[in-house]
Amino acid sequence: MTNCLSFRNGRGLALLCALLGTLCKTGSGQIRYSVSEELDKGSFVGNIAKDLGLEPRELTERGVRIVSRGRTQLFSLNPRSGSLVTAERIDREELCAQIPRCLVKFNILVEDKLKIFEVEIEIKDINDNAPNFLTEELEIKIGELTIPGTRFPLKTAFDPDVGMNSLQNYKLTPNDYFSLAVNSVSEEAKYPELVLDRALDREKKEIHQLVLIASDGGDPVHSGNLHIQVVVLDANDNPPMFTQPEYRVSVWENASVGTWLLTVNATDADEGFNAQVSYILDKMPGKISEIFHLNSVTGEVSILKSLDYEDTMFYEIKIEAQDGPGLLSRAKILVTVLDVNDNAPEITITSLTSSVLEEGTAGREIALINVHDRDAGQNGQVAISVLGNLPFKLEKSIDQYYRLVTATSLDREQMSEYNISLRATDGGSPPLSTETHVTLHVIDINDNPPTFPQFSYSAYIPENNPRGASIFSVTAQDPDSNNNARITYALIEDTLQGAHLSSYVSINSNSGVLYALRSFDYEQFRDLKLLVTASDSGNPPLSSNVSLSLFVLDQNDNAPEILYPALPTDGSTGVELAPRSAEPGYLV
Repeated sequence: MTNCLSFRNGRGLALLCALLGTLCKTGSGQIRYSVSEELDKGSFVGNIAKDLGLEPRELTERGVRIVSRGRTQLFSLNPRSGSLVTAERIDREELCAQIPRCLVKFNILVEDKLKIFEVEIEIKDINDNAPNFLTEELEIKIGELTIPGTRFPLKTAFDPDVGMNSLQNYKLTPNDYFSLAVNSVSEEAKYPELVLDRALDREKKEIHQLVLIASDGGDPVHSGNLHIQVVVLDANDNPPMFTQPEYRVSVWENASVGTWLLTVNATDADEGFNAQVSYILDKMPGKISEIFHLNSVTGEVSILKSLDYEDTMFYEIKIEAQDGPGLLSRAKILVTVLDVNDNAPEITITSLTSSVLEEGTAGREIALINVHDRDAGQNGQVAISVLGNLPFKLEKSIDQYYRLVTATSLDREQMSEYNISLRATDGGSPPLSTETHVTLHVIDINDNPPTFPQFSYSAYIPENNPRGASIFSVTAQDPDSNNNARITYALIEDTLQGAHLSSYVSINSNSGVLYALRSFDYEQFRDLKLLVTASDSGNPPLSSNVSLSLFVLDQNDNAPEILYPALPTDGSTGVELAPRSAEPGYLV
């Protein structure tokens, strides 16, 4: 399938697009293709990978997928070739009825970039339906006094195709009394009429057999037949006539079943049985007869079934007025359904991130959200907001898509999980709203060092303590989680009297309990200054220090000792002499 090339006239461009299927890029991320109906499943539509600027293998790697709402998926992605293909056989008539231009719209999501591309595919019609009269035979009763030139409305054929493939012509089989006239009310609406060319004589010929052929403009041409039997009667030369050819009425979609809409009226200038008028719904394809009721005697039109603006906003009801012998005239009723705000907005989470790192910058994408309201006008205008005082906001994307992003940086130590409530409200009166919830987990980063409750500690231990005795315990706190909050303790190495502190005291790295490695002697030293480090297990780890003063308490472990006078070293008894004249106070 190739791109639409530039032709000098629009007809050449339309022909190429209809035959090949066409891709046309527009601004704002929109991609257009066209494809014929009734193609086999898996038929090529367009090279979506190329038109997205990607290689085929990147479709899966980058999470490229089709996002649609509420309708059976008609197209799919071929990840091997990078092509957009049909997911099933497409019937244009089932999809779009008689809308001249049948368009299917959906979105392509590139998930890793949270980008949305709008894709519009035109379904081209093929001539796969023949005109159909819905009834095989029609009986017309004509008075023998009817003057030549009188016209008699015939049943119309219906062809669900569009354009040249739809109904184009009517033709009547050759005969001696009748010809065909086609009344074109509009370009699409053509009503065949039987024209009386010669006066009828019931005594010569009471019944005339005719065939009305309806054909389309396709290649090859398809056609359908209506067998007409004309019964010649005596003078009923006036068909019923409606007071107006077209009736218009509006009704709210929530009108109850049985609600009266209007009364149609037709009169017949004849008398007696020839003037007895009955009203009939022209049973064209569809569900008109299931939704509306026409009283055949009074002409009152009422509702048989609940209306829904979102399904159908406009109805064209064709009616007939027929007199006793069978002459008829046609009119139509145009019913406009008025929208009522009876649909709450719909919120769809197209893409979602369930967790984010704390301390990041604002503007990080959390989710891609689509809002939709099936109502129309103000009733379908939707506003969406984040409920509560939360650090999140919504940013408008294309179409009805919004990005949920962070408004500020997050702190797991303040809030580790958010339950984000989103509310979509339409503009109806009264407004309708819908809420949905998104859970977001905040992932911890190592942004908090361990901290001690005090700036310094003091501990006391009696001297002559046993080796291995527990001296003191320190504990630090870390508000982070998991490894970022797993604390180990250590002593900063120093010396005391030429020996390393680690030979005096040790600390349990997990519990923070300090132990004496030797028996302390108050007479050797009386205090010990230690510096304890608490480190977490983050990457990189964070730490903090605290000082510990260890005081050794004295015990009565030494007897008094006389230093002077010293005992003689030769083993003799020491003798001190004092003069006889020594007075009190003399130092001996």
